[in-house]
Amino acid sequence: MSVKSDRAKASGIVRRAFPVQLEVRAKKAGGPTTIEGYASVTEAPFEMWDYLGPYTEVVRTGAFAKTLSETPQVQLLLNHGGLAMAYTQAGSLRLSEDTTGLHMEADVNAKRGDVQDMLLALEDGDVDEMSFAFRVTRQQWSPDYDQRDITEVDLHRGDVSVVNFGANPATSVAPALRSADFDRLDEADARALYERLQRRLEPAPAADTDLLRLYQLQAQALDL
Repeated sequence: MSVKSDRAKASGIVRRAFPVQLEVRAKKAGGPTTIEGYASVTEAPFEMWDYLGPYTEVVRTGAFAKTLSETPQVQLLLNHGGLAMAYTQAGSLRLSEDTTGLHMEADVNAKRGDVQDMLLALEDGDVDEMSFAFRVTRQQWSPDYDQRDITEVDLHRGDVSVVNFGANPATSVAPALRSADFDRLDEADARALYERLQRRLEPAPAADTDLLRLYQLQAQALDL
């Protein structure tokens, strides 16, 4: 058997990033900010590397069914570390699988400094990938060990993370910070955001004028 069969012996926690769409929105005035999107996309082949070179990996539909039925403990993290920003056990992180992949919805506290940093990084486009940590419990390799189909995973004690760079450099996280987020800010935070936008957009190109005007109107509504 080829030395590539050594690939089948890999075990332990692994991390993968996938093309995902992450939306950030205000849930309600004074309430938490909700992040919603896909931490993993199934049936989407992508290239991975190990010491033997490149191979193709695919997470198959249904890979999350068993672990989700067992109510796993999973946290939302930044770069797979730091304090949890949301947690399945607390009800602030909700996971499900559909025909696209692993869907996640997390309520985060925007009053926390680390959460604010993450949201601002998403808004500015400085961070644009996601990853998740898991254990492979069932897999199937092609006869030449050049393709790995992951058919079942264990998410317990794993995480879903916004990351600087994921396992797959082609992944993306596209934030959609809504104007409604402005409404949940207290006066000091709203003024700071308004001033930051003025610094960024003045002198404002014609294409940016409407965005600046939107925040000006909202600032006036808050009597800033």
